[in-house]
Amino acid sequence: MSARPALYNCTVTHVRTVSCRYALRHRTYMWLTDPDEPPRLPPLLRPLARFDARDHFGGTQPTIRAGLETYLAARDVHLDGGRVVMLAHARVFGHVFNPLTLYWCRSRDGSLLCVVAEVHNTYGERHCYLLRPDDAHRATVDKAFYVSPFFPVDGAYRMRLPEPGSRLDLTVQLERSGARPFTATVRGERRPATARALLRAALRNPLSTLAVSAGIRFHGIRLFLRGLPVQPRPRHVPQEGVK
Repeated sequence: MSARPALYNCTVTHVRTVSCRYALRHRTYMWLTDPDEPPRLPPLLRPLARFDARDHFGGTQPTIRAGLETYLAARDVHLDGGRVVMLAHARVFGHVFNPLTLYWCRSRDGSLLCVVAEVHNTYGERHCYLLRPDDAHRATVDKAFYVSPFFPVDGAYRMRLPEPGSRLDLTVQLERSGARPFTATVRGERRPATARALLRAALRNPLSTLAVSAGIRFHGIRLFLRGLPVQPRPRHVPQEGVK
């Protein structure tokens, strides 16, 4: 795959099948980029796409790559100069919200070493999952982080996370007691990250990251009004150990 940054015009779907059936769909766009080589944009377009180390991992490292390597080293995983590509929302006019950021991490010989799934919730908290996908790009990991107020922190995630090419095709399912009450998908088509493509995406999806966080809250209110009970939120301990 080319190391050049790319844009994906995405459709995100969420489907809930327990307690009440509920589905939502929204359109957005995401970036695929090497965190060591963020996109270079004309000055007038830079407010539409900024990648900041404070938005990822503990927010204390000088670069996103350094934050990733610190996280991995604490789990005895070492990139040793291997290539990383990141799928994420960028800051748009100073605002960012990344429900899910993915990092495909490769060793020096080009083989896939691991995938890191970085999850943010609307309470300002963050948690990363270290994944070792199989040949079918699938991985399973225990749920360890409060995301939806309508699901407790139990069960496991079953993820299918192929590295994006001409198409983006991701699936995350929550599994609880042998059932799968929640499924999220992200589908998209690759576009070269030209100034024209970015401007077109931004016009179609104005204030895209603000729209994502506002949409999550809006649909949460709708589910609450349907009578879904809110699950207690456990105390969050950051993975960096800072309380």
